[in-house]
Amino acid sequence: MNLVKISGKTQILGVIGDPVTHSLSPVMHNAALAEMGLDYVYIPLPIAIANLGIATAGLMAIDAVQGFNLTIPHKQEIMPMLAQVSDIAKTVGAVNTVKRVGNDLIGTNTDVEGFLVPLRKLNRDWQNTPALILGSGGAARAVVVACIEIGCQVVHVVGRDKVKMKRFQAQMTRQIGSYSLRVHTWNSLENLLEVAGLVVNATPIGMSDLTRSPLDQAQLQLLPNQAIAYDLIYTPRPTRLLQLAQKRDLITIDGLEMLLHQGALALEYWLDRPAPIDVMWQALLDHLAQT
Repeated sequence: MNLVKISGKTQILGVIGDPVTHSLSPVMHNAALAEMGLDYVYIPLPIAIANLGIATAGLMAIDAVQGFNLTIPHKQEIMPMLAQVSDIAKTVGAVNTVKRVGNDLIGTNTDVEGFLVPLRKLNRDWQNTPALILGSGGAARAVVVACIEIGCQVVHVVGRDKVKMKRFQAQMTRQIGSYSLRVHTWNSLENLLEVAGLVVNATPIGMSDLTRSPLDQAQLQLLPNQAIAYDLIYTPRPTRLLQLAQKRDLITIDGLEMLLHQGALALEYWLDRPAPIDVMWQALLDHLAQT
């Protein structure tokens, strides 16, 4: 594999997050940039939420910075700082990819399509597959839009804060219409699990911690036999949630393929050329094999 080389003309891409040390985006993006023979580097940018405005202005002051991704907790907070936002990002209400265009920053959301890639491979009647989403952050917003796009007629979202869930519903309804979006607090979980065909963990629970899962074994037993368990977390692999789901012989999907495809779309957004997806995927697998 080619190595990224830094020169006086190197252009900069990166990922803003807090935390960001867990991110595998630098692994796959630097492999892709090297394969493409471009004088670019992709770096982690740990930035606290209180410093996002200052940091964004600072990045704009660096001519070499051509774009960046955003992860927790910045996907919504970045939007007022952008000169332009794509329609899909407006619908989601969250931006995960930003690029420089002249003196402006414009944003989009590649999470929706990245999330859908593994689901599109499955032979399912999505209209009769109720979706249950755990969490109500920026990632959950993208998942709601993705589930509607693939055809789910009912989408349930569960969170712990009743006030926050009502706000989430109001905000999403303004973006997508009334549709069949229903929000609940965590105490409704058991009843929802009994009918869910797709369960998505869009919370950080279980990230880098094999002892934690948003659902326990007893709760997973409530799911229908043909249910799909999808965890947006990709480290550890598999997460505790997916380990428990595998014991039930459920179909399991982790966030690594979503990471890959949203990242490839982001790279194409920045560079206006196809991304070497196979190289990016192999870089991810090689890195995980060594850790």
